[in-house]
Amino acid sequence: MKAIKKKEIAVTPFVPACVGPCSVDMHLGNDFKVFVNEKGTKEVKDAPDAIGLGAFRRVVLKDSDFLSLKPGELVLGVTKERIRISKRYCATIDGRSRFARAGLLVHVSSSLIQPNCDNVQVLEIANLSPFTLKLKPGLRVCQVVFHTLTSPAEYKGGFRLQKRP
Repeated sequence: MKAIKKKEIAVTPFVPACVGPCSVDMHLGNDFKVFVNEKGTKEVKDAPDAIGLGAFRRVVLKDSDFLSLKPGELVLGVTKERIRISKRYCATIDGRSRFARAGLLVHVSSSLIQPNCDNVQVLEIANLSPFTLKLKPGLRVCQVVFHTLTSPAEYKGGFRLQKRP
């Protein structure tokens, strides 16, 4: 909370009830990338476009709508909150365990949030359950833990100011 009061970390919108002993809960946003079913094989490469996302469609939900996530399906979503972190901090993001126990993985990989970022967080959401899950914007789906760095660092990567999935 000291870093938030000193404006070294900002979470917008900020909901005090979402602050826990060591993390801040984040809500599911309204903007998604839903992959179009493509057949074939994709090579995994170490490049910004990794495997090439292929065909997808953008879905923007109203707050009252649901996104149906079928078994085995992966979508990209975002948090409602925008996070701004100074050069003195980094963070990690992870799904909440209550959803993992139901087979919903809210953030599959790449949990590091770099210093000096100012963006919404992209969520890699996967359904490992045997049934279709309905996701509604505004659901508290993940949590962020902030870490103090021993010296200031600066990240200038392409996703630093990201606004959608």
